[in-house]
Amino acid sequence: MFSTLMRRSAQQNLPQKVPYIYSNPYKAKRLWPPDFQKIDRKHQFRLERRYRRRAKLKWARPRWTKAVKLVQLGSIVFVAVYGVLFLDWQTQGNPDNPPFQGVR
Repeated sequence: MFSTLMRRSAQQNLPQKVPYIYSNPYKAKRLWPPDFQKIDRKHQFRLERRYRRRAKLKWARPRWTKAVKLVQLGSIVFVAVYGVLFLDWQTQGNPDNPPFQGVR
């Protein structure tokens, strides 16, 4: 109990952290986001295109996309192989018209 009180009192005496925006050694050259009412349409389009490209790169998830594609391909192949090789088509579906019967 006393150790908890001492720890809490020590934590309260620590100075408050300064937000990183004020202590950042790398100051921004321009104000962001810019006021789109004051800049011309061509520059607006250029900034929007740059932002769209950067957001696309930031939110890209190549491992997740690859995993989803592999799972989709695996499930499609599994269903096709199971349907062709292992499923009993005489009892499943329409026994009068099996799917692998000849055309004539």
